[in-house]
Amino acid sequence: MRNVIIIGSGPAGWTAAIYAARANLQPIIFEGHEPGGQLMTTTEVENFPGFEHGIQGPDLMTVMRKQAARFGTEIISSLADSLTQIEGGFEITSQGKVYQAKTVILSTGATARRLGLENEKRLYGKGVSACATCDGFFFKGKNVIVVGGGDSAMEESSFLTRFAEKVYIVHRRDEFRASKIMQDRVRSNPKIELILNAEVVEIHGIDVGHVTGVDLRDTVTGDIRKMDIDGVFAAIGHDPNVALVKDVITLDEKGYIKTVPGTSYTNIEGLFACGDVQDHRYRQAITAAGSGCMAALDAEKFLAEH
Repeated sequence: MRNVIIIGSGPAGWTAAIYAARANLQPIIFEGHEPGGQLMTTTEVENFPGFEHGIQGPDLMTVMRKQAARFGTEIISSLADSLTQIEGGFEITSQGKVYQAKTVILSTGATARRLGLENEKRLYGKGVSACATCDGFFFKGKNVIVVGGGDSAMEESSFLTRFAEKVYIVHRRDEFRASKIMQDRVRSNPKIELILNAEVVEIHGIDVGHVTGVDLRDTVTGDIRKMDIDGVFAAIGHDPNVALVKDVITLDEKGYIKTVPGTSYTNIEGLFACGDVQDHRYRQAITAAGSGCMAALDAEKFLAEH
């Protein structure tokens, strides 16, 4: 029976591991099938404090991983297949092996919904993004497309006008599902242009290594037109990675793990959550890291009291 098992290895998971290991709790961390999380698809991270000239997303995760290992974190490079509550803690299975711990920290993150295009994958971080707050700065004076019709698409578009010369919102229908106040905001912004009844069916730029344009298909007529563009932002939502616990833990209305405000406590004693799996609002590396620290401290306090 271990003190703490951490599931998920983005900034939240590694920070939780660093704090738990330094508290001599000898944590185990399951890296999962996407070690490093969403930052592994991010090229330049310029807004993580401590890196004056920025750092590549994968490099930041490598540094955090080494730091966690240095303090004695046991790293298991596989997926946690199941989590069951047992007397005095939890049981986790992974690749046929069984692990037990008094506390578990869930830092499984969220997955940005993709457009599902072949070139989208290959140009991720090279003009294709799912986070305006993270990457908007790189599009100063450029023209970008935001795909989506909800509030997040409106928010991302408004934010991008601080940098981009022109922002086009591409939506497959002729009306948005975003709130009226958000729609009014984008419609009144001279830098934003709406392209309705259209969808991105191809992204160009593989040959030069960055986005150069898109093919748009008219959803009414089926006509295809090419458009020169520097960036494509998918704002069609995120899916929290809760498959492991969705039947036992309380989720909020958006499907994210519900935590007691100001803490990482869930509705299950000894089970804590941090990072994007419980945060649909900020979704930043630094806020995820901060909540990872909270989860480790909460777990440490819980263990001391029990």
